[in-house]
Amino acid sequence: MADIGHLREGIDRSRPTRRAAAEAARQTATRDREGPPRTDIGTIFLHWLVAIAMVVSLLTGLRISADAPEAVLSKALEPILPQGEIWTVHFVASLVLFFSATAYALYMLRSGLRHRVALKKTRALVMPAASRLRWGAVNVILHWVVYGLVAILTATGIALYIGYGGWIVAVHAASAIAVLAYIFIHVVAHFLYGGWPQILRLFRPTRLMANSGMRARPLLTAVLVGVPVAGAIAAFDWGTRDTLTVGAVDDPPTLDGVLDDAAWRRAGPVRIRTQQGANLGGSGESLVEVRAVRDANNIYFAFRWQDPTRSLRRLPLIKREDGWHLIHDHADIADVMNFYEDKLSVIFSRSQAFGGGASTHLGPQPLSDKPGALNNRGLHYTTDGSYIDMWQWKASRGGLLGRVDDQFIGPPIEPKEADWNKTARYQGGYTGDPGKAFYVYNYVSEPPGGYRGPVQLKRLPADYRQTAAKLKTFDLDPDSSDSEGAQWWMMEAETVPYSPELDAAIPVGTVIPGVLIMGEYSGDRADIVGAARWSDGWWTLETRRALTTGSKYDVDFVPGEPFYMWVAVFDHTQTRHTRHVRPVKLVIE
Repeated sequence: MADIGHLREGIDRSRPTRRAAAEAARQTATRDREGPPRTDIGTIFLHWLVAIAMVVSLLTGLRISADAPEAVLSKALEPILPQGEIWTVHFVASLVLFFSATAYALYMLRSGLRHRVALKKTRALVMPAASRLRWGAVNVILHWVVYGLVAILTATGIALYIGYGGWIVAVHAASAIAVLAYIFIHVVAHFLYGGWPQILRLFRPTRLMANSGMRARPLLTAVLVGVPVAGAIAAFDWGTRDTLTVGAVDDPPTLDGVLDDAAWRRAGPVRIRTQQGANLGGSGESLVEVRAVRDANNIYFAFRWQDPTRSLRRLPLIKREDGWHLIHDHADIADVMNFYEDKLSVIFSRSQAFGGGASTHLGPQPLSDKPGALNNRGLHYTTDGSYIDMWQWKASRGGLLGRVDDQFIGPPIEPKEADWNKTARYQGGYTGDPGKAFYVYNYVSEPPGGYRGPVQLKRLPADYRQTAAKLKTFDLDPDSSDSEGAQWWMMEAETVPYSPELDAAIPVGTVIPGVLIMGEYSGDRADIVGAARWSDGWWTLETRRALTTGSKYDVDFVPGEPFYMWVAVFDHTQTRHTRHVRPVKLVIE
């Protein structure tokens, strides 16, 4: 009896395989009668829509990923990756991918074709079966794998979009690379399943054959459902963006870097999550709180942001046996990430387009008729002739002396010969407002490949002992925090012009700042004043500017004209600031 039971069990197990083999034989005979295999129009349309959206999303995502200093694969693929205003294309492609994947899943259900991806087909991998059936089972598994990858990319992409970083960045990047591998494996697996006819069937449309599981108008229904789903996501995003309301006050705050004024207590803050910056304790993340009020003549902003260290050492100079050396990594290509000052950048735009009002253009040379950036990371500029107001607080270049640099992003500036020769840093459309800043650098600049040996100083401290005392301490760990009250700049009155005789009196091992403060701020560039303090892992900055300046490079803070704000945190890094994707809407009461 036991032998008979085993025999029956073996027969039962063999039946699905026999039925599958019979079905495969029937389909082969049908194909032989009808000619080359074809695929229904709905599947072809949605398949290619998914494929195009996936490839565009992948290529633009890899371009964004290639900007990370630790990137490997995306860096290797840089020559074939797109350049320019990538953010908008990436987000739109991702939204189309979500729509098309949703529509495809619904189409499979309503068209009666879900048997194509039925998991029961994977039994062929553990049972005696023809090679074609086994590769069919592999393709089913691959379908479910890509469904999972799209779900992970969607979830992590949304998290990144609203400001979360850390491990989410790694998961998103790994999933994108997995999709890249999937595309190759998917094509190979289909070829092994049915050869070139199987591949080419996606170019040979036919009508959907009626079947018992088919519902009315499956493709139209899938599209009509998919579009509102994607539209609802976009509408939810636009409808839930933060708004910073700027209320009027009679008692404006005192600029001292402390938020103890009554005006600030009444002002509701907007909290912005930013991520994927350099340093910041290794997390790359910083939470930024923003408040704003106004009186009859001025607008006041208070910015408070996370930064684990007070960093003031912007490219210090150390004397060695052969002369003065810049302490840096990649200062020659404007990509310092070790000894640099903390900064905060804020931009105001009338456009709420992605990429900071469509001003961020990635790639080694996003403008074909202009030079690229020295660090090959990209350029900031506008393409519609507009100007974006930019404020930059720079800790050691006036930031702790009451100044915030008034700058702008506009149309690309015409490059000079030095920009083409890479002996100067071309910045696209980003530069200072007309006027003058009061900081300069105490060394002669050098092109890419420079700063590897001694540099030429412009001025020396009049009393190097006094200058060294103002530094408080110097730690060779760039992630260490500078002492409170440390002065990592030299005032003009504290220095004298360079001479070999004076230099000879300064001992080897002496460290001096790389920044000189000379003259005064002037012109439009002097519009903003501020005060900042660092305490317990937070910088606090208070600023003041006139509501209207009359400059085309500035926004006017007047009621009835909504505009948008982005913030970026720099933790002792030159250009690798945190990312803030969703703009904050400003409303002036």
